[in-house]
This record gives sequence, C-alpha cells and structure tokens, in this order.
Amino acid sequence: MSIKLALLKSGETIISDIKELVSEDKACGYLFNKPHRIEYKRPVLLTENQSDFPLDGELQVSLSPWILLSADDQILVSLDWVVTVVEPVKTILELYEEKVNGQDDQVSFTEEQSGDSV
Repeated sequence: MSIKLALLKSGETIISDIKELVSEDKACGYLFNKPHRIEYKRPVLLTENQSDFPLDGELQVSLSPWILLSADDQILVSLDWVVTVVEPVKTILELYEEKVNGQDDQVSFTEEQSGDSV
C-alpha cells in the first residue's frame, strides 16, 4: 500500500492509498482507494496577550470519508485536480490506518509528542 496525502485544487487534503494511472507511458490520473478528507484545527485559547500562546502545540485532527454518500471505495481523480502528492507524517498515517481498520476517527496530539511537525 502507498498511503499518501493529496492536496486538491479545491483546497481539500485527502489521505488515501494513491496509485498513479499511466497510459502509453504518460500519467493520466490517480486512483484513490478508501480516500478520507483530513480536517484539523488548533484549540482556541483566549489570552490578553496573543504572544502568550505559542505557535506550536496541540492539533485536533479528524478524518471522514471524502465523498460521504458514495458506496465506492475506489475513486478516479483527474490529473489536473491534484496539486501535489506527499508523504503523511507518522501520526496521521497511523490515524488513517486505524480509521480504515474500523477504529477511532479522531485524535489530539502535540507536535512534541508525535515527533513530526504538522
């Protein structure tokens, strides 16, 4: 399995087992297997002085099926809709694997704990 993050032209970040589709030695699209949209936010901490709140800290990350009402596990994506494909950080990869295997779909972690910067 080649689990990657894809940034789409829509601005969505998708995690999936991504395979590049090739025709006559030329890339023509991608096949996303069990794609999930990644949503994340930082918890809000109100202080009198915003500089009191460091930029690094906890993130809340959740995954949901990319096309919620589809029964398809595999979705073809046009080559021109994908801005880039990159490796996910370890924590996100583990979260996706847990989600696909039927476990929890939400996690909070700190950048120091994960060992990866998100």
